[in-house]
Amino acid sequence: MTESIINLDSINPIEFFGVNNGKLDLLKKKFPLLKILSRGTQLKLSGAPEEVATAKDKIGQIVKYLERNGNLSDGYFEQILGDEEKSVDNFTDRNPNDVLVFGPNGRTVRARTANQQRMVALAEKNDIVFAIGPAGTGKTYTAVALAVRALKNKAVRKIILTRPAVEAGESLGFLPGDLKEKIDPYLRPLYDALDDMIPADKLSYFMTNRVIEIAPLAYMRGRTLDNSFIILDEAQNATDLQLKMFLTRIGASAKAIITGDLTQIDLPKNQRSGLEKATRILRNIDGIGYVQLDEEDVVRHRLVKAIIRAYEGAKEKDEH
Repeated sequence: MTESIINLDSINPIEFFGVNNGKLDLLKKKFPLLKILSRGTQLKLSGAPEEVATAKDKIGQIVKYLERNGNLSDGYFEQILGDEEKSVDNFTDRNPNDVLVFGPNGRTVRARTANQQRMVALAEKNDIVFAIGPAGTGKTYTAVALAVRALKNKAVRKIILTRPAVEAGESLGFLPGDLKEKIDPYLRPLYDALDDMIPADKLSYFMTNRVIEIAPLAYMRGRTLDNSFIILDEAQNATDLQLKMFLTRIGASAKAIITGDLTQIDLPKNQRSGLEKATRILRNIDGIGYVQLDEEDVVRHRLVKAIIRAYEGAKEKDEH
């Protein structure tokens, strides 16, 4: 039997223990053979020497991460505790200069998971990147952060954010307001991401002067999008022809990120998503990157990861 006391004085203990000790419970679940007690800013471990050593190593990585980044999601906490190699070393020894964007009130926006970091790296090396994965994995948020960074660094002159307005369907004409008011609810996630990264007055200026443009995918037809950072969000709801149209709009000095979730296609049954075909036939073209995000990249509530796994399990059963 070995005992060890770990001091958490260098970090905010609430960030380590979590709301209602949620993260501490995850730690105890990971090491069920250990007795883990928390007192103030101290953590006491008791158990077999090898178990204590492994737990200390994981806790040390979490502390190091919090010292550098200040906060840690439940999902990220679980990743560092996980057995996978990617969740041990890839996150804790982060470059403090890897912030993508400094938002209002000192908020920092950075890639928070291995695949989000891979998405950033691919965007730096390729002019077109496909980011595919379920809800909550940070596809759109990371893409918007990359676009805002490019604008702030004057690598592009404007940002264009677009989505298919498929959810509106035939009921669009019955919604109240002018066309912008009808479409805006379907573009809301893009506005929300921008709100986190750009002060309200500056964002208003950018929108008014069309430095940042948010529009339905149909509005891209006939345009040449140059000197721009372009994001096509919810691309699983674009048809084959629409996706081809979008990709052929990209100018010589532009970058594009296409995000989508192939498990949430809202197209009518007689229409097929163009995203699966595009990722299949374009994947090996030089200058086009591809990243697959999964439940390990979920940075929302910890239950979102469990929900995604449950649906994937149910889908596999249905297919068999």
